Order: sequence, then C-alpha cells, then structure tokens
Amino acid sequence: MTRGEARNARAATGFLLPFLALFLLSFIAPIAYALYQSLLKTERSGPLGLGGTHEVFAGLENYTHALQDSTFTAGFGRVLLFGAVQIPVMLALATALALLLDAASARWVGFFRTAFFLPYGVPGVIASILWGFLYVPGISPFVEMAGAVNWDVDFLSRGAVLWSIANIVTWQYAGYNMLVLVAQLKAVPGELYEAARIDGASAWQVARHIKLPLIRPALVLTTVFSIIGTLQLFAEPLVLQPLSNAIDSGYTPNLAAYNEAFKGNNHNIAAAEAVLLALVACALSFGFLKMTGRAGKDAE
Repeated sequence: MTRGEARNARAATGFLLPFLALFLLSFIAPIAYALYQSLLKTERSGPLGLGGTHEVFAGLENYTHALQDSTFTAGFGRVLLFGAVQIPVMLALATALALLLDAASARWVGFFRTAFFLPYGVPGVIASILWGFLYVPGISPFVEMAGAVNWDVDFLSRGAVLWSIANIVTWQYAGYNMLVLVAQLKAVPGELYEAARIDGASAWQVARHIKLPLIRPALVLTTVFSIIGTLQLFAEPLVLQPLSNAIDSGYTPNLAAYNEAFKGNNHNIAAAEAVLLALVACALSFGFLKMTGRAGKDAE
C-alpha cells in the first residue's frame, strides 16, 4: 500500500468511526443487553422473600415462560392477522396513489403529494388520539351518522377494534409508502413510456406492463418495512386501551413486553419476549425477501 492509499484508508476510517460508535451504542449494545437480561432471573432470599434479591442464570427459562403465556402468543396471532390484511390494503392504496400522481398533470402533483404525505408527519400517539375521538360513541360524527340510518356500530368493540387500529396505521403510512413508490417511478427512463405510446399502449397497459414491474424493488422494500412495523405495533393499542375493553395488556407482543417490564416488574421475561419478537421479525422479513428473490429469478 502506497503512502497515499494509506492516508485515504485512515481518512475513510476516521469518517466511519463516528457511525460505528453510534451503531454500537444505539443498536448492538441494547440487543446484547436484552439477550443478557433474558438469560437471568431474580431470586429472593430470606423469610417471605424479604432478605433481598439477586440475579441468577436462568438459561432458557424466561423464553419457555413467554412461549407458554397464552396472552403473549395470542398477541402474535393477532398482529399476523393484522399484517395479512392491512399490509396488502395499504400497499395497494399507496401504489394506486403513486400511479395516479405519476400520470397526473404537473400542475397539482405537488399539492396532492404533500396532502397524501401529511398524515405521516403526525406522530403515532397523536394520530391515535385524533382517531380515538372519531371512534368513541357520543362524540364521534361517524357513530352519529351510522345511528341516523339505524346502523349500530362500535368501532372499539372486540370484533372491530383491530380494524380500527388498521385504519389508523393505513391512514398514517400509506402516504409515506406512496412517496417511496413515486421516487422509484421518477427513476424510470421516459423513453420507455414514449416507446410504449408509439406502439399504441394505453395508460392502463403502460401502468401494468411497465410501471408495476419496474417499481417491484420499491414494493419489496415497503413490504419489509411494513412487516417489521406490524410486529412492532404498540402506540395505537396503548392509546386506545382506556377507550376499549377489548384491548388487554397483551394485545400485541410489544404491548405485552412493555406491561411485563413496567407494570409486572418482570424485566427478564420482558427481555425474552422482546428477543422473541425480534427473531420473528427477522424470520418473516428475510423469509419474504428470499421468497420474492426466488419469484424474481423464476420470472426471468
């Protein structure tokens, strides 16, 4: 290595060190600490456990306890059902909006793009509070309108609250996913569209046979983000919990871990639940990527 190459390597390392330090402190260290805590348990000594507490190695005992907790496992089933319905609906809406904006005249594109994206700027807690007012009987205009036509509706009932949460998430993130897809569409060479129009292709045929295949990488990316976000569902059920008897302490895995740690004071079990949640998120994300990668190769 020449002196110039060594100097460049040191400069590159200097630029990377701040990122690596932040990455270790904010990502690797919390994961390692959660793994460490998940392998411990707290034992009390003395009569009636009043002699003090100390932590001992528990092995996989906390993981066994978490997997045997029917409330925690039911939360996994609930978010998987949520994702199976909400993610396709949200991405279909985002794709439709992106295609419409890409085909619209340039005069109003900026306005509608901003309008569709604005809900993403609202924090999840605030969005849940806003929609909570629209769900609660007595103050909700939607409930009043339904009552005017003799339709008894309760958005916070046991059978409806999950889809009420799905509505909040879709309202908040459809615009963000739309923007990702629009960015991918803008990267498509205009010559492809011109050639298709010369060949007599309609707008629908251009969208189906050119635009949709070319935004496939963006759709895969947004789907992976949506899978991870679905498993992390937390703010919406936490905010709506006081408004609905259908939302219990383990309504989602994230909510179960939170309540286990800060209400049940069982931080070791909560750490095990968090690790299990991370493993499921990784398995589903990489499984989806592998499936789409195989499908892409078969299509080629």
